Amino acid sequence: MSKIVSLVYISLDGVVEDPSWTGPYWNDEHAAYASERLFSSDALLFGRVTYQGFAEVWPHMEETEGEFAVRMNTLPKYVVSATLDKAEWNNSTIITGDLAGEVASLKERHDGDILTYAGDLTTSLIKLGLVDELKLWLHPVVVGAGKRMFPDGVDTSAWQLAGTTAFSSGAIVLDYRPAAV
Repeated sequence: MSKIVSLVYISLDGVVEDPSWTGPYWNDEHAAYASERLFSSDALLFGRVTYQGFAEVWPHMEETEGEFAVRMNTLPKYVVSATLDKAEWNNSTIITGDLAGEVASLKERHDGDILTYAGDLTTSLIKLGLVDELKLWLHPVVVGAGKRMFPDGVDTSAWQLAGTTAFSSGAIVLDYRPAAV
C-alpha cells in the first residue's frame, strides 16, 4: 500500500502561492532532493489548478530537464476536479467522485508513494486524514502576500517531526507525519 506524500514549497510567512520566489534558493542539492522524491513515487496526485500549471510546462521540458521531466511525464497522474472535462497530459485520469474513497483506492492500487504538491488539494487531504507525510520545503524568504497553506478556520491537527533536510541555500525540508493524539 502506498502513502500520500505532500511536498509543499512554503515561505517563512506561510505563503504557498506562485512559488517563483523559490528560484534563488534552487541548487544541485534541491534538484537531488526533488529527484529522489519523484523517483520514489509511483503516481502523482493533483488538484485542477496545480495540474493545469504542470501540464502546461512539463511536456516541453524533457530536452532541458532530462530524466526528471521524462519521469514527470510518464508517471500516472490523477487530477481531482469537478470542472475539468479533459486531462490531456500523458497518463492522466480525472477524479470526480468521493475524494476519500478515490484516494483510498489509489493507495491500494499503488506500491510506491503518491506524490502531491501544495494547493487546496493538500489542505483537503489533510482534513480527511489522508496525508501520510507532509514535507514542508521552508524557504528563508518573507513573501508578504499570497495564499497561505492553511486558511483561517481550518480544523486543528497535530503533526510529529520525522526528520529534517537542510540545504546550503538556507532552505530546509521539515518532514512531518500525523501525530497520534
